[in-house]
Amino acid sequence: MAKILILVLALVSAGVVQAQAQAVGGKKELVAKVLQLQQPGIEQMARTMAQQPAAMMMQQLAPVIQRLPPERRDALARDIEADVRKYAEDAVPLVTERALKLAPSTIGALLEERFTEDELKQIIAMLESPVNRKFQGMGGDMQRAITEKLVAETKPQIEPKLRALEQVVSKRLASAQASAASAAAGKPGAAASAPQAKK
Repeated sequence: MAKILILVLALVSAGVVQAQAQAVGGKKELVAKVLQLQQPGIEQMARTMAQQPAAMMMQQLAPVIQRLPPERRDALARDIEADVRKYAEDAVPLVTERALKLAPSTIGALLEERFTEDELKQIIAMLESPVNRKFQGMGGDMQRAITEKLVAETKPQIEPKLRALEQVVSKRLASAQASAASAAAGKPGAAASAPQAKK
């Protein structure tokens, strides 16, 4: 009787393990499908990440470039824009490729952990629906529409704030540079005055 009970328990355990393995396999396939459907979004996120440092650098350089004589300003701006394009050509594919490789172990792991098979199937149905595709296809248009309006409506309030910020930062930089120059100039003078004090 004990042998039969052990055999039944072993069979039940094997069935549970096999069902779990099938569920995980099915879940992994569903997660892979979600990631495939989300690939354009992952690529866009990677593109934005790769381009953001160069865009920030361009913003920081804009006031400096504007202070140059016009003939020098235009040439320098063109050269820097070419450098930024070259950076983007190198950086964007690298970051995009890496993001797509990391997606299964990061986003995929979260999806697998937090969603059931049924929920993943619902997500896939939603992502594949024609209405959702149409909505997602409008993303660029929607972003452009709000960006243009937002810039137009906030520019008069934001530009003076940016100019004030630039002035404050410039003063701080000038003060820090003057202090550093004074300290550097003071060191040799202090050394020279020390022997004179002994006399």
